[in-house]
Amino acid sequence: MTTSDASRRPVVEMTGITVEIDGTAVLRDVDLSLHPGEIHALMGGNGAGKSSLVKALTGAYRISAGDLYISGEQVVLSGPAEAGAAGIAAAFQDVDLCGNLSIAENVMIGHEERRWYGISWGRTRRRAVAVLDELGLGDLDPRRAVSTLSPAIQQLVAIARAMVTHPKVLVLDEPTSSLDAEEVATLFRALRRLRDHGVAILFVSHFLEQVYAISDRITVLRDGVGQGEYPTRELDRAVLISKMIGKDLTELRRIGSERRAHRADPTGEPVFKAIDVGRRGEFQPTDFELHRGEVVGLGGLRGSGRSEFGQLLAGVVRHDTGTIQIDGVRVALSNPAAALRRRIAFASEDRRDGGIIEELSVRDNIILALQGIRGWARPISRAERDALVDRFMESLFIVAPGPGVPAKQLSGGNQQKVLLARWLATNPHVLVLDEPTRGVDIAAKVEIQARVAEMARAGVAVVFISSELDEVVRLSDRIAILKDRRKIGEVSNGPGLSVDTIIEMIAADDEDDA
Repeated sequence: MTTSDASRRPVVEMTGITVEIDGTAVLRDVDLSLHPGEIHALMGGNGAGKSSLVKALTGAYRISAGDLYISGEQVVLSGPAEAGAAGIAAAFQDVDLCGNLSIAENVMIGHEERRWYGISWGRTRRRAVAVLDELGLGDLDPRRAVSTLSPAIQQLVAIARAMVTHPKVLVLDEPTSSLDAEEVATLFRALRRLRDHGVAILFVSHFLEQVYAISDRITVLRDGVGQGEYPTRELDRAVLISKMIGKDLTELRRIGSERRAHRADPTGEPVFKAIDVGRRGEFQPTDFELHRGEVVGLGGLRGSGRSEFGQLLAGVVRHDTGTIQIDGVRVALSNPAAALRRRIAFASEDRRDGGIIEELSVRDNIILALQGIRGWARPISRAERDALVDRFMESLFIVAPGPGVPAKQLSGGNQQKVLLARWLATNPHVLVLDEPTRGVDIAAKVEIQARVAEMARAGVAVVFISSELDEVVRLSDRIAILKDRRKIGEVSNGPGLSVDTIIEMIAADDEDDA
């Protein structure tokens, strides 16, 4: 961004913004300014108010106090349609495209080129191609079904749809949460192209490295209050994190230190034992043991079979080779319900499709699995339910207006903690956690990792699956290393173990195969 760019009048200026929901202030006296030709990152912990500020800017939330100026004129937005008419467009984390429709149909939906006889599909496709070309996607076949595209290209198609009206401002809420590194690079090339064409981009993300790679300025929120606005190149990462969470990174270091102090070589009979467990075409037969109070990490690169193996262990997918023993007794885990009856719980990496039920309240989401174990003939009493929900909302620091609000109103990190609370409420003996910190900010990571360590100290046997090898090393007593849907080795944790050790083992396996 040039000096002249920085000195231009903001296309959006929000001053003293306060937003209240059901009488509770979710934003208090927040300022935000967006300039043409700039990528402005919005950072903050779960419940910090990022989504609320985005909804205020896009007209979904009414501003209770404060002023909103667009191109120097004060405006009051009564809904998203008015925001769109004022030049503000948005694309969100959960890409809302129609998979059975073509790229052109998705890009132009609601803006089709019409003639006296109806929609002119030829002109509509040509306009879609022109918009896609602005994002560097002019070579895409506009007739191709969206369902055949990669997640990154789907995200770009969603952005293209937002750009059809040539907005002044593009709001992107967690656009990279489900993308790999190569796909992120594709998206960033498109964003830089839009920035160079003068679009003001608000980039909401919890990925620090991505924010530093793509943004010109950063605004930080915490607990609904602004913590300042900074040029990205002048804001140290440690300072940013401390402003986001209100404390430094000593908490993560403490968790790792406590895990190492807690660690002891397992003795006695394992609580869980898998012998030659696998599934044809999905995971090779593998032995695996878990002892009480032990955290065993599954370490491996993308495609190694981490999630698939976790699902086999928890009965989410039925194994067709081998046997499973609980406390030395052979059991049949034919489905998740059978596993739950044995106090084996599985928390899916996909909180939207495999976990949280968005329309249910936070309260009902938390007690769902426990009520399922008991059966609907033995309902949980109101007193027990309220005590249980209050305990987990407090211990997991779940930020919500109240336990009765729909789970869809919570931030992603708080939804993740509600899902964790659901399985903890079942008092599990074995807990399989698949990517429990994916899509959450550093503050939520600290809280979730602290709870995992606490569960282990309480005697729960935990299988911890994460694509972030540093947190696998931080939390695990032992690490099973996976590659190409098989286990290639296992290591005990200790002072000499690092992420590099795991990567070297994976690379060495390549040499052995050769």
